[in-house]
Amino acid sequence: MKAKTFYVLLIVMSLLVTVVGCGGQPAETLTITTAGSTSVQPLSEELAKAFMEKKQNVVINVQGGGSSQGIKAAGQGVAEIGAASRHLKGTEKELGLTVYQIAVDGIGVVVNPKNDAVTELTMEQVKKIYAGEITNWKDVGGTDGEIRVVTRESGSGTRGAFEEMLMGEDTKTFDKAITQNSNGGVRTAVANDEAAIGYVSFGYINDEVKAVNIEGVEATVDNVKNGSYKISRPFNYLTKGEPQGAAKDFIDFVMNEGQEIVARDYISVK
Repeated sequence: MKAKTFYVLLIVMSLLVTVVGCGGQPAETLTITTAGSTSVQPLSEELAKAFMEKKQNVVINVQGGGSSQGIKAAGQGVAEIGAASRHLKGTEKELGLTVYQIAVDGIGVVVNPKNDAVTELTMEQVKKIYAGEITNWKDVGGTDGEIRVVTRESGSGTRGAFEEMLMGEDTKTFDKAITQNSNGGVRTAVANDEAAIGYVSFGYINDEVKAVNIEGVEATVDNVKNGSYKISRPFNYLTKGEPQGAAKDFIDFVMNEGQEIVARDYISVK
């Protein structure tokens, strides 16, 4: 190869490297993980998608697992950001976590759409259904038939908030309730069983299930905002100490620009 040709090739290769380094994919890709509440998960996915479109050198892995797992993952440093749909409890407050409330969510009590007769329940009726004291739909205005109760697993933020607001400290969900490990699982169980009742995050309510009115109030974001719908709870992000790097950038985005995304289906904190 002639010297002149060799030097031309070197120049071309150098230019290509410069183009890739400056205008192509950045050399370093930053990866962060959020893990925890399945209630928060759909919102996190939307927020992560918007952030990654803006910051193309960042990859955000959004995982579920439940609120307790999210708190544990953040405390142990397994995930940069934990997600919880409840407040910290007891010893969780000693994990050195920084809490960011990113949204407010409602919990809807849902039945099968074919359960035409039941459109409204009181909080006391829901409590007694989940305690196993009311077991027949006819006792709450429905047709004669067994009520099949669907609940969440122990450690679920949705379950914790639901039991705190409706069951109280002295009343527990009865042991014959069917347990599901996610909001989606509860929705599917209720959608496939005309006799079922369950509870899910507002973000999971769709045409597959019917949200009943509670104390005469419809389960809507507006009614949570005005205080008339009482079953609501916080969505929180948690970090071990103060967040750093890409995790801090993402949380800053969520607490500011991201609140427009929050407001589509939930209640913004701005």
